[in-house]
Amino acid sequence: MDESLVTTDLSLMGLFSEADLVVKLVMLGLMIASVISWAIIFEKLILIKLVNRNAIKFYRDFWSSNINDIDAAYRNSRNNPMAKIFNAGIKEWNTTFKIHKNMSIDGVKGRIEKAMNVQMNIELDKLEKKLLFLASVGSTAPFIGLFGTVYGIMNSFSAIATSKSTNLTVVAPGIAEALFATAIGLFAAIPAVMFYNKISSDIARVTSNLENFSDEFINYFSRQIDAQMVAEDVDDNYQTDEEEF
Repeated sequence: MDESLVTTDLSLMGLFSEADLVVKLVMLGLMIASVISWAIIFEKLILIKLVNRNAIKFYRDFWSSNINDIDAAYRNSRNNPMAKIFNAGIKEWNTTFKIHKNMSIDGVKGRIEKAMNVQMNIELDKLEKKLLFLASVGSTAPFIGLFGTVYGIMNSFSAIATSKSTNLTVVAPGIAEALFATAIGLFAAIPAVMFYNKISSDIARVTSNLENFSDEFINYFSRQIDAQMVAEDVDDNYQTDEEEF
């Protein structure tokens, strides 16, 4: 066959269709991983944006409301991590005072803090879910693409040996197909690494905000407990004075 008559399609689809089966599987796997990565990226970016927006609203409503309006602030943002942490603290507060009325102040604070920390960890786990996939794609995709490249180049050398020709028309298609696998690997890995770092940084800021709110909330309840204890002491002293009188 006249090598000058050999036609090669060096378009992206042409490179994929002409590639060896193993290289095709590598390319297909990397493309699927890239699509899933982008779906996770958009999901997390939207979720974190909503979390931050609702957290700001709940935080503002919480500290600008009186005690009777706090429940309303919670109902308006009940699906927000900050609101759920608040609700966990409230539930523990109510449960503790119903069952353990004589518990020490430190014991009450410890129970509330633990309940809020447990809920915070649950909410952070939801935010971090699927991030491991991005990290895995970012770290392994280039090497998977490189495997496809090495395999494709080996096939190209095999074709050269079979045809006994080093003409560029014979060599170029196989090498191009092989390098295309590495290109797809990099295309999948680079966005995965970039957005993994960004999303991780955003989640770290969310974590810091939740921890600060939890500390402020515990201090708020501490003041409420102290005020209640002072009021009870005043009542006891007043009743004692009346009895003596």
